[in-house]
Amino acid sequence: MSQPVDRFEVRLAGSGGQGLILAGLILAEAVAIFDDRNATQTQSYGPEARGGASRSEIVISDGEIHYPKVISADVLLAMSQEACDKYFYGLKPDGLLVVDSGLIERVPSSRAVEAPITRIAQETTGRAISANIVALGLIGGLTGVVSRQALQRAVTARVPEGTVDMNLKAMVAGWEKALEIIERGGVGPD
Repeated sequence: MSQPVDRFEVRLAGSGGQGLILAGLILAEAVAIFDDRNATQTQSYGPEARGGASRSEIVISDGEIHYPKVISADVLLAMSQEACDKYFYGLKPDGLLVVDSGLIERVPSSRAVEAPITRIAQETTGRAISANIVALGLIGGLTGVVSRQALQRAVTARVPEGTVDMNLKAMVAGWEKALEIIERGGVGPD
């Protein structure tokens, strides 16, 4: 079961083509459909599509959601240096910054969780494109805002046909990495 929340805001940010819009939809559906809570999902991407800026925002609550967009993120996932630089200052002071340590060179906080998200995807599935699902597992495991079962069900329901097994492996790898990070005490480089 996921942790109860009044309002929990997640921003997934990176470059177009990394699958962050899909990841945001999966997280919102996991929470709203399978964990029976309220969630909104909004998205934005640059006109360049692939390679341009991309972000997906999810607001989660056990009560009503009066404003559907992130005001001050509880979690920021940064999958590009540009996204990290641009959105870090929209993170709550006690918020969780999660960065792909293989893609981010300048981490603006010593309290960030740095994990080799893309490398984990490549090693687990043979495909870097599954990094978005690794990141979802990582966020779910670190925050408890969504149950593992709900996230698995949403991944199964939403990913393209023929990729379910690959994406479930990616999600589990992310969740297991989160448990490993928690066990070793949390933040910093991996």
